[in-house]
Amino acid sequence: MKVLSILLACLLALIITATGLGSSHMAPERVVLALLGLGQPMDMTIVWTLRLPRILLALLAGVALALAGALLQRALRNPMASPSILGVTDGAAVGVVGFLWLFSDTANNLTVSIHWQPLAAVIGATGFAVLVFTLSRHAATGSRLGSLTIILHGIALAALAKALVTLLMILGPIYRTNQALTWLTGSVAAAHWSDVFILAIGLLIAFPLFVAAASSFQQMQLDDDTAFATGLSVDPVRLTFLAFSVGLTALAVSQVGAVGFIGLIAPHAARPLTRPGSASYLISVALIGALLLLSADTLGRLVLPPYELPAGALTAFAGAPLFLYLLLKGQRSNG
Repeated sequence: MKVLSILLACLLALIITATGLGSSHMAPERVVLALLGLGQPMDMTIVWTLRLPRILLALLAGVALALAGALLQRALRNPMASPSILGVTDGAAVGVVGFLWLFSDTANNLTVSIHWQPLAAVIGATGFAVLVFTLSRHAATGSRLGSLTIILHGIALAALAKALVTLLMILGPIYRTNQALTWLTGSVAAAHWSDVFILAIGLLIAFPLFVAAASSFQQMQLDDDTAFATGLSVDPVRLTFLAFSVGLTALAVSQVGAVGFIGLIAPHAARPLTRPGSASYLISVALIGALLLLSADTLGRLVLPPYELPAGALTAFAGAPLFLYLLLKGQRSNG
């Protein structure tokens, strides 16, 4: 509980700080009054109309991506597993860029509503995830699916997805290429309350499923045979976790773009703080994911003013070295 209290306190402090930053700087006391509905009318407008949607979207997307990574690492029992490594995030990118390419006319105007774009991201993420697991199942030599087989197929198909995105951007109109680049970098700068509501509803639907899966999450720490001996149907639970992870990733990236590595970093950051099998582990992962994405977005606003760096670029700066470290660590332990 102490760890969770500290994480919550850090998150609250970051929310107040991030809300006060902007072209019109606001002191913490003004931010708190505005959040409580007691501030000046101008402060209330700035906070509730302009800044709070961005803050909440970063928090919720961070939670979804972090939990997706924790589920994926537990299902595959591999610390390098994350939605961005397995090609799920890149699959969503293919869906979005393909949507912009297919539904743009010769004058660079979309022929359908932009509100269909999140659905294209969901379809792309789900399609690539199904392709990864189908090919992995086909290549598996034993009766059970190996995590390394899935990860290698994911890395290969992620490279294919990146190539498809590049090809579609070259073939597409210049204006749509810029629009696609903005999405691909991953950003919460264009947040709206509608985006926040979609993510919030998705996480509310997922919450009872997390509660129901808590005991299975602990049993999945064991090796397959031991977990099976405790009464766990290993393969169905593993596939359920994988499907759940893909759903959370698709939900998040459909709203904030291709933000990567949150699902890799957050579970690793939570392990020294809480026992991975404890009930508070997933809560710690969720809070750390929210902290990571909101921190990245806040830093992106401060580093090179008046320009803003996309949050996805900063999470990649932190996540890519961690992935290389885990890769080298795994090679040393195997060698």
